[in-house]
Amino acid sequence: MGVLDVTREAPGAAMTLLERIPTLSDEEVTNLLANARRLADDGDEKRREAATGLLPALQAEADARLGARTELAKARRAAAHKTPAGVAA
Repeated sequence: MGVLDVTREAPGAAMTLLERIPTLSDEEVTNLLANARRLADDGDEKRREAATGLLPALQAEADARLGARTELAKARRAAAHKTPAGVAA
């Protein structure tokens, strides 16, 4: 098991940190990404290897969440600027 792996308490229900990424909050993903970047640069060999393995998945999750927030903001702005039905523009 790698340094950044996490195991569930229930016997036989192991869940790695990689598998937990989709369940993490935005803040947790951001913090974990920052920590993984730091460890990839400054950690010992074992931690560098574990962090390097997590970086692509963490970056992809962070990018996907940013994209989703951006699209939601665009939709909200568009909805706020729509002219109500029956009202002349």
